[in-house]
Formats: sequence, structure tokens, C-alpha cells
Amino acid sequence: MRLALDPQMFFATHSVWELPDVVASLGYSWMELSPKGDFVPFFKHPRVDDAGVRKLKKVAADAGVGIASLLPVLRWAGPGEDERVAAVRAWKRTIQIAVDLGVDTINTEFNGRPEAAEHAEAQFLKSLDELLPIFEREGISLILEPHPDDFVEDGLEALQLVRGLNRDWIGFLYCTPHAFHQGHDAATIITAAAEKVRYVHLADAFDHTASHGLRYITNPPGNPVRVHQHMETGRGEVDFDAVFAALASVGFDGVVSSCVFGFEEDARGISERQRDTATDLVDRHFGGTTLLTPSST
Repeated sequence: MRLALDPQMFFATHSVWELPDVVASLGYSWMELSPKGDFVPFFKHPRVDDAGVRKLKKVAADAGVGIASLLPVLRWAGPGEDERVAAVRAWKRTIQIAVDLGVDTINTEFNGRPEAAEHAEAQFLKSLDELLPIFEREGISLILEPHPDDFVEDGLEALQLVRGLNRDWIGFLYCTPHAFHQGHDAATIITAAAEKVRYVHLADAFDHTASHGLRYITNPPGNPVRVHQHMETGRGEVDFDAVFAALASVGFDGVVSSCVFGFEEDARGISERQRDTATDLVDRHFGGTTLLTPSST
């Protein structure tokens, strides 16, 4: 199992090439690279050239930090054809960056619009028709995550779509801060996912469905918003013991990535406490499982 940090709370103050040293200083051996303006931004073509990729690979190696995954978020499910084509172009470059970095995993979201789910799924599959041969040729694993406001948000529906793609190297990501948007409890989804669950995002959130849906109020009533947080574990209402017990029951052996956002004033302290909490959860529920370092893989 790998324990990683998504260093998003350091993005505003550090370049992508400074992040491996930050991650190492916080006691992590692995880093997840989510969308960043000087690397692979949200919904845009990558902003890094080959020289920048080589530099990142070197500084990560020098820091003793492995890159567990890249996380692009691109409009490969539309809404329009122009957006989809641009996303596929950006995807091709992102896959090449992963290959050049020696990264074997890309995790991402379905994207697309929930109010036009049938159209979005068709666009998504059209994009995959172009991209699947490239993933297969390069030996890159693809891990898919249902996200609030994607064309598929329900955890079991997302899992069914992942299975329907019928590729052993396509897996499922369980995101704990999205627990209350997935329509089912963690144990139900993780048990159903079984060998397909290969990645976990670790952060806390409040249950927006509590108090008959009145935990959060938007005006005018009925706005189709999705409210969630990515807080430090213990600040919200996710049952992490239930999550990790379910993961242990299916023999999970993937990546657990700390993904806390929005608390930059205590970024170092939170990241260190997240490390300790994750290690404790793994020890408690997995017994003698070893957390791998780059040198041990």
C-alpha cells in the first residue's frame, strides 16, 4: 500500500518543481499531482514542456518521493464537441507526461453534466475510443472517480460503468469527502467494488443530507448545488473506521492519498496529522501491512 499527499494547499506558494521537497519534509514518500496552473491545469492543455518534466522527475528522485499518480480534470465528456476534442488533445499530452515521469497511474473524474447524463456518457465513451489504445500501449492504469456534479455521481452506478468498460487496468477510486454524495454508505460501495477499488482519497466532510437536508441552505431553494468539503479527518462526519474496515475486507492494496483543501493557514500541521491518522487507520485495520516507499516497489 502507498500513502501519498496531494500537496494542493502548497500550490499557491510553490512551483511544481518545489513540491517533492515539501512532500518529503512532511514525512510522505509519495505525491499525487492534482491540477496545477504550471503543470496540468483544470480543463486546459498541460503547461509544462519536456525540459520541465525531466526537471520534475529529477527533483522527485533527489527528494526520495515517488509520484503515485497524475490527476487531470478535463472535459472529455463534453458538454460540446469542441470541448471534448480539446480535452482528448490535452489527455494525450498528459499521458505522455506520465510516461516520461515514470508514473504508472492516472486518476480522474467522469466530468460531464448530470442534467444531460446520456449525452455526457456518449461523449465520454467517444473520448475513450481514442484514448484506450494509448493507455494500453503505454501501460498506464486509469482510475475513475464519481464526483459531485459529474454525469455520474452515485457510487454504485459509477462502479457499474467502470466494470462495463471491461478493462482490468481501469479501476475505481473511493473518495471519502464525497461519501455523502454517492447514494450509499462506504461499506456498500467498497464491498461491491472489491478488486476494482484501487485508490482512496482521504479527507473529511459534513453530511449535507442530515436534518432533512437543511444542513446547508441556498437561496432560492432548490438550487442544484453540490456542497462538500475536504477537511482534516475528525473535523467532519465520515466514518473512517467503517471505510478502512471495508477496504481491509476486500484486500485493498492501492494508494491512500491525503486530499485536504481549503486550510492553507495550517497546511503543514494538517498534512502531518493526516499522515499519522492514515498510518494509524492502516495499522488498526490491516495489521502488518507495509506502507511502501519508492525504493521498495
